[in-house]
Amino acid sequence: MTQEKKSGNLIAIITMCFIFAMISFVTNMAAPFGNIWGFQYSWAAMMGNMMNFAAYLFMGIPAGKMLVKYGYKKTALSALAVGAIGLIVQYLSSIFGADIETFTYDGQIVALNLIIYLLGAFICGFCVCMLNTVVNPMLNLLGGGGNKGNQLIQIGGTLNSLTGTLTPLLVGVLIGQVTAETSMSNVAPLLFIGIGIFILSFVIISFVAIPEPQANTGNKKFEHSPLAFRHCLLGVIAIFFYVGVEIGIPAQLNFYITNLGFEGSAAIGGTLAASYWFLMLIGRASSSIISGKISTTAQMTAVSLFAIIMLLIAILMPETVTVEFKGNEIPMKCFLIAVCGLSTSVMWGGIFNLAVEGLGKYTAAASGLFMMMVVGGGIMPLIQDFIAKATNPITSYWLIIAMLVYILYYSKIGCRNVNKDIPVE
Repeated sequence: MTQEKKSGNLIAIITMCFIFAMISFVTNMAAPFGNIWGFQYSWAAMMGNMMNFAAYLFMGIPAGKMLVKYGYKKTALSALAVGAIGLIVQYLSSIFGADIETFTYDGQIVALNLIIYLLGAFICGFCVCMLNTVVNPMLNLLGGGGNKGNQLIQIGGTLNSLTGTLTPLLVGVLIGQVTAETSMSNVAPLLFIGIGIFILSFVIISFVAIPEPQANTGNKKFEHSPLAFRHCLLGVIAIFFYVGVEIGIPAQLNFYITNLGFEGSAAIGGTLAASYWFLMLIGRASSSIISGKISTTAQMTAVSLFAIIMLLIAILMPETVTVEFKGNEIPMKCFLIAVCGLSTSVMWGGIFNLAVEGLGKYTAAASGLFMMMVVGGGIMPLIQDFIAKATNPITSYWLIIAMLVYILYYSKIGCRNVNKDIPVE
């Protein structure tokens, strides 16, 4: 490899890692923002998150086609522009529509500002879907697939977790305790920061040369679908469940602590949710170091088992077992739930790496399918929230365990490529 090509690849890797960070920044606004809307509308706590991930269902396949037709750079730039628009729309919900009635749901009159916020969350979902479609196959490709490809995805995931840690923490500090007076105007500074970062990112990436391995393939017709590969099909299902696990664990934890009702509960809920994302950062940083030597399958098996064990203990542990934290008695189970961030840290990159292994020319199309299934991050936490409201938040973690069991199966058995007879060149 020439020095010029190495330098170009390094710039591309840094750019993709930066995009990875932006994905988490936008995505992790939804759950803490949900505390604000959930106080006004009991049913709306997870709706912003749902709209954010519902966008993946509509944009996954088109994003994959954009990647093939227009390349990585143009797809990324389009995504950044869409993201800025989405955050602007969310900001508008803080200054417009609170006094305008729209319809009645669950006995409550819904104001227009909630509709505007949900629209903004949906638009941001388009953005992160497109960014995810770009960054995952690009990092896997730059690493040459296999363990090295997974290693680069984990490095990008480390930055993703850093912004994921900061976002709920910042929101918690901005809103403190959720009251009837709390509104989106309290978190407007964070929205302005996001808009500024999107604009700056657009300018920077405009001047960065990004390799385009899919160039000139836009008009080609392939003989098969990526779903013809069993390990890809099962991986698509695994991604659907995984994103539900990743989002559902801290979101429900945040709601659980916030609803304990003590002074500053929202801030502490945000802190523990942030600790979950911080542990994801630690896990991904560790995985980025060892992934060149320890197989993705081995890592995935270990972390799946660990998460299942931690959640089983948390569910069965009495609520009376507490730990003093910032002057308040917090149930010990909250900390066991948060520590699951160590496990979820490597799952996204691991599943993607296993599922696209050996796909060759079908990789870009597979990436679009994966992004479509990220809608699981909206659907499964919403189902979990229904379970939490019908029973209690801790009981809802049985759903998380069930999804982790499937991920464990995929890590050990489902990830094997049994369709090596299909040409991929």
